[in-house]
Amino acid sequence: MKLNRESIKNKEAWKGYKLPKYDLEMISANTKERPNWIHFGAGNIFRAFQANVLNNLLNEGKTDVGLIVAEGYDYEIIDAAYQKQDNLGIYVKLNGEGSIDKTVIGSVLESLKLDSANKKDFDRLKEIFRKPSLQMASFTITEKGYSLVNGKGEIVPEIAEDLKEGPQKVSSYLGKVAALLYERYKAGELPIAMVSMDNCSHNGDKLKSAMITIASRWVQNGVADAGFEAYVDNPDKVTFPWSMIDKITPRPDDKVKEILINDGLEDMDPVITSKSTYVAPFVNAEEAEYLVIEDAFPNGHPPIDLGGVIFTQREIVDKVEKMKVCTCLNPLHTTLAVFGCLLSYTKISDEMKDPDLKRLVERVGYVEGLPVVVDPGIINPKEFIDTVVNVRIPNPFMPDTPQRIACDTSQKLAIRFGETIKAYVKSPDLDVKSLKGIPLVLAGWCRYLMGIDDQGNKFELSPDPMLDKVCPIVADIKLGDKVDIHKVLQPLLSDESIFGVNLYECGLGELVESYFSELISGTGAVRATIKKYV
Repeated sequence: MKLNRESIKNKEAWKGYKLPKYDLEMISANTKERPNWIHFGAGNIFRAFQANVLNNLLNEGKTDVGLIVAEGYDYEIIDAAYQKQDNLGIYVKLNGEGSIDKTVIGSVLESLKLDSANKKDFDRLKEIFRKPSLQMASFTITEKGYSLVNGKGEIVPEIAEDLKEGPQKVSSYLGKVAALLYERYKAGELPIAMVSMDNCSHNGDKLKSAMITIASRWVQNGVADAGFEAYVDNPDKVTFPWSMIDKITPRPDDKVKEILINDGLEDMDPVITSKSTYVAPFVNAEEAEYLVIEDAFPNGHPPIDLGGVIFTQREIVDKVEKMKVCTCLNPLHTTLAVFGCLLSYTKISDEMKDPDLKRLVERVGYVEGLPVVVDPGIINPKEFIDTVVNVRIPNPFMPDTPQRIACDTSQKLAIRFGETIKAYVKSPDLDVKSLKGIPLVLAGWCRYLMGIDDQGNKFELSPDPMLDKVCPIVADIKLGDKVDIHKVLQPLLSDESIFGVNLYECGLGELVESYFSELISGTGAVRATIKKYV
């Protein structure tokens, strides 16, 4: 059987699947006429989380308007993973105890390409933004998607052209979004919330900065009305709420595909697009999910609070985000990523069966992280980390890898560990020199940069924009070498842009050097060092 609207009418054939209980034709008509939510970024996290939340609300009769999704980076996703299946998708929830739930998601009623060269789709997007009913435009476009500059700090050429030409001729992702916002301005300065749901700190500010910069330049260049900048910067009209999102959604897994094929489903093979996006008609994800949003919606919002989304004050969002990113989840993931690569693991869940790594993760989280967590009040930090350690990371059905999580580690260390180190330095009650697990992870990352595993075999480092800078520092070291560790590592460990602190100035540089010296002492030294200190 195929995944489409006609096929799911045969409920008997779809035994074991939760099907839409609502009238797809009616909801589709409502969504076209009075859209209230459009989402930019048609990837896996959207399909497993936001689309599922609304699907549940539609099934429960708590809303009668669906979702519209637009993709502005990889247009092939719309063809391969949406329109080919009448915009339906299958969400496979991988529960920690071993069961799976299979749901046909019907809440996405329209999928469009954010392509200004595609007149039909772009005109439709403009029409949506002119609708008074539109309450929210949300985004999962990755942190780098909000940047107007490249790695050298130079304005991206596509952006520079958009700034000059104005909303009538846009080609960049953010330029096209700004052009749609301009349509809403021209339609009567209609209110809207522009909600980044990307996994980055103060995400709303990143989106706001980009939109204000574009609006300001358009006004200065005389290619947009003088009032447009004021509209974008007016919180009574346009808001950019902060949010914190958390749900692990790996790429579609072959084992899940086989389950669906054995159920009789056809055309379940994932597609790798020309932009190397890995998409399929299904998405697999863990059961745990958190979405906390600053309650700043000038036109109201869809009733997603009835589906588990938490609306709160900006300060609380900040506390939740710091709890997750700086102490209770992300540092544990990075710990497993670094040592998983060195110890030749290929699944994060398998690492949690390793008593040495489990003890290290528990030390980094419970012993060193929790003492500096500020309780946000809406999610208990201890309960959060308990779920991470005991349910989420060990989930054997989550096909996540240390190699994936090790991507861009140089960009993560300052937040995931540097903030905790700073908190220890500032605290009158905590001693930064009591930290043992975090310095061991930092030493482990330096050892990882050698690209040699614990058995002396070469492995491929995960993509990271700083590899060209940091790898040469340890490139000449061989296992068992007697080298001047301080001379080698001093330029790296004193780099605040990487660690968020100068590790020597805060009293940890020498300890990291000592750990590194042991980690390179020979084959098996990584395992021996972890066992020795945890």
